[in-house]
Amino acid sequence: MNAKIYSVEGKEAGSIALPEAVFGVAWNPDMVHEVVTGMQANARAGTAHTKDRSEVRGGGKKPWKQKGTGRARHGSRRSPIWSGGGIAHGPRSDKDYSVKINKKVRAKALASVLSKKFTDNEVIFVDALAMTEPKTKAAKAVLASLATAAGQAQLATKRKNAAVVVLSSRDLATEKSFRNFGNIEVVQAKDINPVDLLTYKYVVVSHPVATVEILAGRVLPTTPTKN
Repeated sequence: MNAKIYSVEGKEAGSIALPEAVFGVAWNPDMVHEVVTGMQANARAGTAHTKDRSEVRGGGKKPWKQKGTGRARHGSRRSPIWSGGGIAHGPRSDKDYSVKINKKVRAKALASVLSKKFTDNEVIFVDALAMTEPKTKAAKAVLASLATAAGQAQLATKRKNAAVVVLSSRDLATEKSFRNFGNIEVVQAKDINPVDLLTYKYVVVSHPVATVEILAGRVLPTTPTKN
């Protein structure tokens, strides 16, 4: 399977042969959902904390006597039904939300999402998306050229979560060029994950040969060498 490669000016600059194991995998929504929800759970800080009735101050004395007042009976001002009392069933910082995600399942989910994006024509390959200096204006022009060349107008017009730019290695000038765009994220191929891919509509792949090689290394299982 082949894909077109565009230049930053929006012209065709060749093609690339894509590995079936990365861009030709069947869509598996159940597996992807399992991995995405697991990653989101692992990203939770778990710092939200409320005090129950045993932790709030006061409440040592009975508010009023049990009988004879005509009011409902109460034993403590720390009761959850009192203003300033404890919180019933609130979030606790001692709860662990993390879940285990199998490495092979995570790799398959990444390939499944990449394949789905490629099938939907939402993956755009650019020969070299490297800025000589941080320029937001230049980055905007690149997006407009790619949107026209690939026939995906939303790449340049979508207000939220338009695209994630995947780099083969760290490039500060390129990262800073897209920093002012609230709808664009720049990540390295070694760090891309299903959550990022599903958050943004388009995937712009820079330096396709090197980037695809990195993605293939993450998806394809490695065979241990025997001594």
